Amino acid sequence: MGAGRGVSISLDGVRDKNLMQLKKLNLALFPVRYNDKYYVDALASGEFTKLAYYSDICVGAIACRLEKKEGGGQVRVYIMTLGVLAPYRGLGIGTKLLNHVLDLCSKQNISEVYLHVQTNNEDAINFYKKFGFEITETIQNYYTNITSPDCYVLTRYTASTTKK
Repeated sequence: MGAGRGVSISLDGVRDKNLMQLKKLNLALFPVRYNDKYYVDALASGEFTKLAYYSDICVGAIACRLEKKEGGGQVRVYIMTLGVLAPYRGLGIGTKLLNHVLDLCSKQNISEVYLHVQTNNEDAINFYKKFGFEITETIQNYYTNITSPDCYVLTRYTASTTKK
């Protein structure tokens, strides 16, 4: 819908100098408050954490954490947060952010990406399913102090792993 009007969506890395942008977005987007470890992990993930700009306005972000899987040297990506401010949803910004991370995964042979999402967040669940994510687990009372404390774990395995 917004494409073709000459409006550009650009991505930028998160660094110390623009970390406040990510903090402000998270305050506006999520019912959860993130601690310092979240921001340390976001900075440490390098290219896997991005801010999204719509006509030079910071309107969204994806923040990931790289994790080593138990028992092996395999790395998997945990999407800590992916969000776009409400007036800018439906313009392809979330898609661009998620595709950026999925492309990095395929270039680096990372075969698993996963995240948590509230069980009542149907928009998010449907969004991720469009990209091949599947509900792989339900966790009761995952969130504290927010309504609908339960979450789903959504996982996407890329081509390098065999799937049923």
